[in-house]
Amino acid sequence: MSLAEDLYFGDELHPIDLAEVLAADHQWEFDRLADNQIALAVEGLWRSYAITLSWAPGDETLRLICTFEMDPPATRLPELYDLVNRANDQIWTGAFTFWTEQKLMVWRYGLSLAGGQVACVEQLHHMIGDAVSGCERFYPAFQLVSWTDKSPAEAMQVAIAEAYGRA
Repeated sequence: MSLAEDLYFGDELHPIDLAEVLAADHQWEFDRLADNQIALAVEGLWRSYAITLSWAPGDETLRLICTFEMDPPATRLPELYDLVNRANDQIWTGAFTFWTEQKLMVWRYGLSLAGGQVACVEQLHHMIGDAVSGCERFYPAFQLVSWTDKSPAEAMQVAIAEAYGRA
């Protein structure tokens, strides 16, 4: 019996319960912050990513943010913002933003489960995988534009076509 079958044998599970079981199955570090929120640490090829999943019952959305620390020089922020826009033009599931005050690069995604829809393990695995692979793909470009004199267009050339992580 698969993990998904084990989870759906009987009553359906809360999406954060699913995330907790998925994290345990993958041996990711996790912390259940609240009934509607869980924090995970997922190892990528470049670094470890902090992922938070939260269930918002009011708008029936499962929200994911995946972050990693970045502290680029203030003089390089315009180039970094340009690069974030260029990266977002190439992705369809999720989007990057840079939180200046927290010094975090953030991948955000929301899965709408409106109308009483139920999340499944495959959806959560896909969401987490997309977040990690997106971060892995663009991490070198973000670093290059932040710490060298390379232009955003030049930095995009190092964004690998497809990243393979352990999500």
